[in-house]
Amino acid sequence: MKRIQSACILQTLVFSQNPDAGYSKERALEANRLEVRYYKARLDSAKTRYQIVDEAPQEDGSIILRVRKQYNDRADVSEYFA
Repeated sequence: MKRIQSACILQTLVFSQNPDAGYSKERALEANRLEVRYYKARLDSAKTRYQIVDEAPQEDGSIILRVRKQYNDRADVSEYFA
């Protein structure tokens, strides 16, 4: 018999605006920052354990976010969040 002892997910997310919207780089970056804040707030409200590994604004105004987060609430993830 096997069971999961611990698990987490490492995701790379790209927050970007539709290029057809005609946003300037500064406006796109601000919109993406707002979307990143909203994403983090949703994780917090869901009480998901997470750690931001990297958050990097790009030349085009997009933001690449690397996040390690808890897979489920039953498995111990302490070793991933040291």
